[in-house]
Amino acid sequence: MEGKVTWTVGDAVDYKGFPVDKSTTGGWIRAAQILVIEICERLTTMGVAVNLVTYLTGTMHLHSAASANIVTDFMGTSFLLCLLGGFLADSFLGRYMTIAIFAAVQAVGVGVLAISTALPQLRPPPCDLTTPEKCNQPNGLQIGVFYLSLYLLALGIGGLKSSVSGFGTDQFDEKDEKERIQMTLFFGRFFFFVSTGTLLAVTVLVYIQDEVGRTWAYAICSISTLLALFLFLSGTRRYRYKRSVGSPVVQILQVIAAALRKRKLQLPSTVSFLYEDSAGALRISHTDQFRFLDRAAIVTDEDNENISTTRNPWKLCSVTKVEEVKMMIRLLPIWATTIMFWTTYAQMITFSVEQASTMERSIGSFLIPAGSLTVFFVGAILITLAIYDRIIIPIWKRWKGQHGFTHLQRISIGLFLSTLGMASAAIAEMKRLSVAGRVGAATGKSTLPVSVFLLIPQFFLVGSGEAFIYTGQLDFFITQSPKGMKTMSTGLFLTTLSLGFFVSSLLVSVVKNVTGKNGEGWLASNINKGRLDLFYALLAALSFINMGFFLLCAAWYNPQRSDHDVEMEDVTNGPGEERC
Repeated sequence: MEGKVTWTVGDAVDYKGFPVDKSTTGGWIRAAQILVIEICERLTTMGVAVNLVTYLTGTMHLHSAASANIVTDFMGTSFLLCLLGGFLADSFLGRYMTIAIFAAVQAVGVGVLAISTALPQLRPPPCDLTTPEKCNQPNGLQIGVFYLSLYLLALGIGGLKSSVSGFGTDQFDEKDEKERIQMTLFFGRFFFFVSTGTLLAVTVLVYIQDEVGRTWAYAICSISTLLALFLFLSGTRRYRYKRSVGSPVVQILQVIAAALRKRKLQLPSTVSFLYEDSAGALRISHTDQFRFLDRAAIVTDEDNENISTTRNPWKLCSVTKVEEVKMMIRLLPIWATTIMFWTTYAQMITFSVEQASTMERSIGSFLIPAGSLTVFFVGAILITLAIYDRIIIPIWKRWKGQHGFTHLQRISIGLFLSTLGMASAAIAEMKRLSVAGRVGAATGKSTLPVSVFLLIPQFFLVGSGEAFIYTGQLDFFITQSPKGMKTMSTGLFLTTLSLGFFVSSLLVSVVKNVTGKNGEGWLASNINKGRLDLFYALLAALSFINMGFFLLCAAWYNPQRSDHDVEMEDVTNGPGEERC
């Protein structure tokens, strides 16, 4: 009997709901089947996003600012829908079914996008080169089909991103020393797969879009997603499944409801009079912050009358449950001050690509696609991670005795680099505009005699910033949240990406309206007539101010950990930090 128990995983079951056999389920092979889904997700997302602005301006004849907003709204919605996907996975579907359903939705969405680019009836006719100002705008059907395909794709992306990494870690047993190390390595390989998919998107897929046709590129995305789905489904009998524990949103609402119900009660003079039912190892010590919520743990006469029955969590919550909600609240200032980074990131796949489309991109007889300039962005991420892993961590370990920078230090470095990136972008745009003015490229149809490599510093700085801030945010939101709210905290992290894109759309709209009252303003339909450099300078200033607020919030932040969580964090910050 003991031998059998040794080969089972306590908190996992097989596809029939029975205890799993560790020797025949989970592990690297099953994790790899799941990671293939992630490659296709990134291939599709970035393959569509980085070159979409050129399609919207060149084929759909939309304004430059409107095209940029469509792209950022699409990306923002994709990440925002991660919350929906996480809720469905936690409360109803489970991670396996969530991945299967939303992978199919993604394949359908990009398939419809392929059809919309293939049929002439679903796009406006080409412009007359003699009168470019009279280009026809897309009609209701054309723009409707386009939006349908784009937001079906966004729905699929949101559902997948919420569950792929979690289901991958489910294939390893945290209580087994060997598998715990493998799970730590999984995150590094997960990020590698993300980068691989992005790299394929901004090179191969963008080249196919420009030289062969968008229809073929989007069809490749749809077919590859379906093939990855079939590969994923083939592992059904060999996966490990974790039982759903419900959505942590309910617990947060319960604490708030109980505190509001007892808002008129006086808090006891000592914490010992507050209700606590958590096991000793899982208890979290009481803190004095957000004391209003402590009222949820006050035991009233009504609560004592019902002591023989199960406690109603909407009327009485334990101190540990209250402290878990407090821990989530403490994350919010850091959460809010990291949104600005993703606003600057949004410019790398919108206006920066549009800049590249007007510049000299030839290397011999080869013309670099404008969307492929983001390869420098991905390259910066990989180079930065390699330098951090092989050089900075060993030096930091010998000097400070720590495995690299803390999560908050990495976030601050990312914010600083993005600020420099926007300043660099403003300077590069000033140079580009000066060339445009000198050669009289008013129509924007000719290629300006300025090398596209002028844009490399802004791609590299923001890309290096992402390497620090992405790993720092993920580490922060996972390690600083309660154990039962890890999925929610990951979703909270992804909403910073979503809101960053939405803030970009809002900022573009405001700047266009404010500066364009007496003309086209900073963000003109022809960027050679606008002042994109001033827009970048504005972003640099806002990023600098935001970084100051972040440093204040980081100084204020005071984590509260249980003994159990401290042990788990020590495990994570060991191999986990070296991985980054």
